[in-house]
Parts: sequence; structure tokens; C-alpha cells
Amino acid sequence: MADTTSTDTALGRVAVERKLITPEELQVCIQEQRALAQAGKRISLTEVMLKCGYLTRSQLQRLGGDMEDSIARKAQQIPGYQILGKLGAGAMATVFKARQLSLDRIVAIKVLPRKLGENAEFVERFYKEGRAAARLNHNNIVQAIDVGNAGEYHYFVMEYIEGKTVYDDLAAGKIYSEKDALDIVIQVARALEHAAERGFVHRDVKPKNIMLTKQNVAKLADMGLARETSDMEAAVAEAGRAYGTPYYISPEQIRGEVSIDFRADIYSLGATLYHMVTGKVPFEGSTPAAVMHKHLKEPLVPPDHIVPTLSSGLGEVIECMMAKNRDDRYASIGDLLADLQRVARGEPPLQARKKYDAKLLESLADGRETDEQVTVPSGGETTSGGVPIVWVFILAALLCLSVIVNIIFLTK
Repeated sequence: MADTTSTDTALGRVAVERKLITPEELQVCIQEQRALAQAGKRISLTEVMLKCGYLTRSQLQRLGGDMEDSIARKAQQIPGYQILGKLGAGAMATVFKARQLSLDRIVAIKVLPRKLGENAEFVERFYKEGRAAARLNHNNIVQAIDVGNAGEYHYFVMEYIEGKTVYDDLAAGKIYSEKDALDIVIQVARALEHAAERGFVHRDVKPKNIMLTKQNVAKLADMGLARETSDMEAAVAEAGRAYGTPYYISPEQIRGEVSIDFRADIYSLGATLYHMVTGKVPFEGSTPAAVMHKHLKEPLVPPDHIVPTLSSGLGEVIECMMAKNRDDRYASIGDLLADLQRVARGEPPLQARKKYDAKLLESLADGRETDEQVTVPSGGETTSGGVPIVWVFILAALLCLSVIVNIIFLTK
């Protein structure tokens, strides 16, 4: 919301400079926008200007084009690069396709709008993205090349990816096959393992940040929210605030906890995998707050309940990745990779099943309710929690049998 507001304000300022509206009319629009927001109706300032009749849509389009042309002209002044065209634009940045003259190669250049360049927080986040990406060198991570400023504009040069994002596929209505989804997610998990080994947590794993080359190589992009796990100063400064994307954010990020680690990325990757194979996000709601509340409180509908053709092994992996308590998720990204690769080979996920078996046995021993109700014969001896001792022994035997079967699979 903050990024859109900054862009709206810049458009309003340019409209006043071009004498399309008066400063007083702009102020009326700002007050109208605030009144609508208080009434629960969120509408952009540009839409308010249209609604009040101060601007026409054609005027607004010309203003937006003028602003983009201004950024493009400034981008042409970045030393050592020749701008070839615009790849895309958002409230946060405009991305250009360019040629790096010294090495004669095609690159992508992300340019921060001038208005955001006046905001120290945005500028710091922009440079932090460049620094974080520069410390990571992996085939499944978009490579950082350069970062700097040309006059009043800040830019970040990165590897150019000719292809699409996972989000592009999902927005077009594609539902990934289990095989194709696993192939992509295994690559992203390797990228996250590389980042975790170097002390980084991405904090914004989602379909839009997974780029796919024409050779179907997955590239994790956008380190804008990445943070070093050892950076306690930043962690404390951000405490209590939710950083991430509501559809894929982990419970601990929603709570604004200080110690966010690789397990948050495992959760978000699990939510992304869920979306890829079911065509649905794990939790939906009318507002971001409603969605995040469900991440915290609502049980996950198993993916194989939505798409029955999915293997139970994949369902087990996703449920382990998306456990609300991070201690119930994978203990390492290496463990996650091992299970993902086993499921891809048609084998059972050992780590996910071990966690489930251990949790079930602990639940029974403590007398807590499980998902399935067990009928207790009258007169049977029970534990202090009310669970029949015979069932504890039976479950212990089953757990041992499960471990033996898994060992047999491993030694094949």
C-alpha cells in the first residue's frame, strides 16, 4: 500500500506541475481518499482524481507515460550500459533490458523511482537487496552484477532471465503436475540451502519470485526482504512487524518474531508448492489480515484432498513444510531436499513420516487427542492421561516397524 501511495503522490505532483489540476483540487482529492479509507474503502489517489472529474483517463495515461519516459531517460545515463527496452514496471521499481558494454552481454537493470529514492528506508532496502544477492553465487539464484546511482536515480544490475515466473503460469490457470512442480521446488530448495549456509533467510519465497528459463531452470529472485540471521540489530528494529506476502507468509513472520530463520522459507516454499499442484493458495480471505489469521489458526486442507491424484507422500511433505509450529517442520533444508527427492522417485518421505510418527506417539503418551478417535474397551488399563497402555505398546511397535521399513528402503 505504501509503494502505491508514493506513486500516486508523484503523479499528483506532476499533474499540478503540468497545470492539469490546482494544488487545492489535489488537496481535495487527498482528503476524499482519506475519508474513503476511514470508511473501509481503499481507493488510489489517481482513481479519486478521476472520480472527482479533475483528470481524464487519457491525461492520466499520458502522465504515467511521461514519468516512465523520465525514468528511461535517466536509465540511459547509467555509465557502462545501453538501455534496450523496458521489461516491466511496478510501484517499487522499473526494470529495463540493457547491454553491459564492457562484456557485451544482456542484463536486467532495476531502477528505483525518484520519489522512492528520496525515502532513506526504500533506498537502504534497495541496496541491501544488491548486497545480499552479491554474496550468493548459485545457479538457482538470480546473479547480482552491480549496484549504484546515476544522479538522483538508484539502480541494481542483475542477470537477465529470458523466460517467465511460476506466477505467470498460475495466473494463466495452469496447475503443475507433481513431477514438474517437484523439479522446480527442488531447485529452489537448493538455492535456499545455499543462502541458509551463508546466513541468509529470504523471507519472501513465492511464485512471483521464482523465475523459469526457457530450459526450465528455476531462479530464485528478489532479495529485497532477505536478512542475515546474525543481524540482530535489524531483527530487533523489525520486531512486531509482518514482512512477507500474505498468501505465503509463515506464522512466525506474521507475529513479527525476532528470530526468523530458514524454517520460515521452508513454510513459504511449502505454500508455493501447494499452490502449484492444487491451483489454489493454502488459505484465502477477503483481506490480507484474514488470510494471515488463517495461517496462524486454521488447519491446512491436505493437497491430496483437493487433487486426489497427488501422491500421499507429496501431501506429507507439504504438511510438514507448512506446520504452524516451526519446530514441527524440517530440521534442515537438507532434510527437506532428501524427502522431496524421494517423493520424486516414487518413494516415501522418511523425514516427514518420522516427524509424524514421533508426534503421534508423543500425543498418545501424553493423553492428547489425535486426529482419529480410538474406541477404548471398558475395563482396560490406561495411562495417567487416560490412554490405554495397550495402545501405547501397539503404537510403539508400529513406530519400530515403520523405522525398520524405512531402513530397508534406504539400503535398497
